[in-house]
Amino acid sequence: MDAVFQGLGEALFSGVWCRRVDATYVKTREAGRIVSVAVIIAVGVNTEGQREVLGLKVGASEAEPFWTEFLRGLNRRGLRGVKLVISDSHEGIKAAVSKVLKATWQRCRVHFMRNALAHAGKTQRRMVSAAIGTVFVQETAEAAKTQWRSVADQLRAKFPKLSALMDDAENDVLAFMTFPKAHWTQIYSTNPLERLNTEVKRRTNVVGIFPNDASITRLVGAMVLEQNDEWSLNRRYMQLEGLQTLCDTPPTRLSAVAR
Repeated sequence: MDAVFQGLGEALFSGVWCRRVDATYVKTREAGRIVSVAVIIAVGVNTEGQREVLGLKVGASEAEPFWTEFLRGLNRRGLRGVKLVISDSHEGIKAAVSKVLKATWQRCRVHFMRNALAHAGKTQRRMVSAAIGTVFVQETAEAAKTQWRSVADQLRAKFPKLSALMDDAENDVLAFMTFPKAHWTQIYSTNPLERLNTEVKRRTNVVGIFPNDASITRLVGAMVLEQNDEWSLNRRYMQLEGLQTLCDTPPTRLSAVAR
């Protein structure tokens, strides 16, 4: 279903510069069968430092065409000025972001650590986690990159696959450090969206199996509208320091329904 936030009216976005995208899966009936479908949600932070839900979509898979269609739909509704997109290392998301938004992509640090620790034994994971963690306490991007390479080299003999993963992921995991330091703690992972997805999963589990995609959109749409209203009343998620320097677009109104 292409409609996003039916009945919302208009949402104001003053040059959204940071977006998080993620998906959760729910069960629905389709042609007499029970199938699993993806529910994807995008959350943005605008140049006023406020979080806002940008859109949601229900579809059969998380393949690149699905993400591309979703992002193009947001652009048609007026989304502009995205500087950073944060997600896990899903290839479909990465390709769609590169094609549609041409924004910097940040690989979620939390997801990366899970991937990295999978290459270490249970008794060694604490040591590996502590070693990689030394990267993220560095004061500058340059120091972090130097420490990243040092840790990868230290682990190479014992954990060659882990070191190879670090070699490949360096720029993507440390991308957040190219943005103002005041925002680092808010943009290195998808944790805020993970919390929203957890609540979505909790509520959809109560239903169990949905009769169709439209019913999923109605329930999850109501939830994210409620979350959007709550965020609008909260204090800024990000400090204004540095945000204005990232904005190169005038305020944009994002219409309620994809066209």
